[in-house]
Formats: sequence, C-alpha cells, structure tokens
Amino acid sequence: MTPFMNDACADMCRHSALCPGYTRSLPSPAVFTGLTTEVHPDWKMSRAAERLRLLINHLDQPPAAIRAAPTFAPTLSSSPAQRLRYTDDTDLLTPEQRLSYEKDGFILIKGLVSEEDIDLFRTAFEQVCRQEVKVPGMMVMRDVAIAKSEFVADQRAVSKVQDFQEDPDLFRYCSLQQILKYVECFTGPNIMAMHTMLINKPPDAGKKTSRHPMHQDLHYFPFRPADRIVCSWTAMERVDRQNGCLVVLPGTHTGTLQEHDYPEWEGGVNKMYHGVRDYDPTLPRVHLEMEQGDTVFFHPLLIHGSGMNQTRGFRKAISCHYASADCYYIDVKGTTQENIEKEVTEIATRKYNMGDELTLKDTWAFKGRLVQGERTTL
Repeated sequence: MTPFMNDACADMCRHSALCPGYTRSLPSPAVFTGLTTEVHPDWKMSRAAERLRLLINHLDQPPAAIRAAPTFAPTLSSSPAQRLRYTDDTDLLTPEQRLSYEKDGFILIKGLVSEEDIDLFRTAFEQVCRQEVKVPGMMVMRDVAIAKSEFVADQRAVSKVQDFQEDPDLFRYCSLQQILKYVECFTGPNIMAMHTMLINKPPDAGKKTSRHPMHQDLHYFPFRPADRIVCSWTAMERVDRQNGCLVVLPGTHTGTLQEHDYPEWEGGVNKMYHGVRDYDPTLPRVHLEMEQGDTVFFHPLLIHGSGMNQTRGFRKAISCHYASADCYYIDVKGTTQENIEKEVTEIATRKYNMGDELTLKDTWAFKGRLVQGERTTL
C-alpha cells in the first residue's frame, strides 16, 4: 500500500529512526539486571512517568520496581548487513520457518501453551470480570454495542482487559519459557514485555462492532526499531472464521507504517480500534484458524484484524507484545502516530489526574517489564 505522507515526511522516514527498515546497533548507557534496575545517574526517568509511578503506588498493590531510560534515541552506528532481516539464528526456528517469516511476517506454532496454563488465565480473567480483584493500571473494556446496557459483573460485560502487568497469574503468560524461546528469535536475548491483552470477543450484537479493523500494531508504539518488536498471540479455545479469527495480509510487514484512524462504521467502533485509512478489502488475506494453545508470532507492521463473532459464545485469546531491551523511544509528534498519542495521553491524564506534561513515551516507560536478560535502553 502507498503510505499516507507528503514528500517531506517520506524523506524524513528514509533518514530517521521512524523508518522500520532502518537498522542500527545501539550503545548501552544503562544496565539492568533481573527485575531490579541500576541506572547511571545521568539517566533519569521523565518527570511525568515518575509521577505516574507514584500514583499507581497508592493503589491496592505496588507495581514492580521500574526506572525508565530517557526517551530520546542515542547516537547510532551502522550495523553490518544480515542475510535474513527479521530473525536471528538461535537454533530454534528451522530454515523453512525463518524464510516463511521473512516472506509473510508471521509464523504459527501449534500447541505451544498448555491447557493447564490457559485454565489459569481464564480463571484470573473471570476474577477480574467479577471484580474480585483490583489490578492497578489495568484497563477493563466493554464493547461499544453493550457499553450503555445494564452492567453485569461477569465476563459477558467485558470485551478486553489490557495492561495486566500487575496481575501475577495473567502476566505468567508473558514469561512462559516456551514463548520466550521463540520471542528471542525476533528480539534478541534482552526482552521487554511491553503490551499485554486478553481479548474476550463477544457474540456480535448485530451492529458488527465485534470486528477489529485492519491495522498495524506499530501505530501504537513509540519505540523502534520495528524489526525488534514481535507479538505472541495465543488462542485460548478454537478460533475460526465463525467466531472471528485473526485475518492477516502476508508480506505487508515489508512496507511502511501507514496512516490510521477510526473507520467509519455504521454500528460504531470500539475505543482505540484504529484502522489503516482507505484499506483495500480486495487485497489477498489469510484467515488464521487455530486450536487451543496454538500461538502466532507476527511483525508489528503486518496488517491484520479480525472478523465478527457470529457464534453465541465468547472467543478468548491472550497476547503480549515484546521488544528488545535495546530498542529506544522516539518522539511521534509530527508523524502519523500523533493522533494515537493524543488519545492515549488524554485517557491517562483523566485516569491519574496528571498534567499536560504526560507523553506517550511516559505511559510505555511505566508499564514495560523485563522478562529476560538485561534492561539496556528501553
């Protein structure tokens, strides 16, 4: 697809950290070991992120200790060319799998997560829905079609929870060793869990609001490089075309970040469900039908979405976006991501009663968690 940008923006993309194909080696100004961080005195958390952390500390349970690296990109040097751009050779992926990811931007691993773990995630989610636990920082979302209906404190009223990094049972998903072994193939050995979600796609109420528009996850992320970010998405039960499985456009990960906004859907669109502008529905796509425990790993530039849930049951999946701890933050002002920054910071400002100094980078610096290796620049 042709990206929506003028000539000046295109020129900036070719020569700046915003370009997803721009690969570099990064210095390590701060070293973090385990889940405890030690930062050089010159590297301090931004004021807004520090205030956000202090506010969360006043909730029911304290968050894990965290100090964020600065949110500007350090001086970069060129990295040597690699035969395969998107994966590292860790002796886990077969040559065929690496080539498949290179070409398509995703790979599907069958039966990766056990039924026992999925039952644990399901139980933890149901406790949140029944309001038996309160998780600091977690967003509990309802489908727009039922948002104004009578509230029922169970899973029928919740379409998604995200930012569950403070729930130990749900966050267990992000540290499963069988998942991290695959994640390392894409991010390298230093791994941050950046974004967490459990999706409970409801039966469609007739307004088609259970759909998720076709989008690129990088639209939401103020960190780079894109090739060191990956999503793991695990089916908690069978997902198929009837209950709204993932739909992907193979090969679109090799393109650029496109302009996103809310689609003009008659039945309404759920909060923060941005989609690629002027998406062409005639493009070839693949429906990822999966069994319980199957896990797909995909690139943040891969265009994907999901269809309506046309069944009477709820379709559950759990996911985490990981990034190399060697990634760095960027300033999205003046880019196509400016609209999502405005929306996210407005929500955070209302939620935590903070001032205008809160940035998109601050919200991510707060919720990222080290799950393997050392925390360096992210």
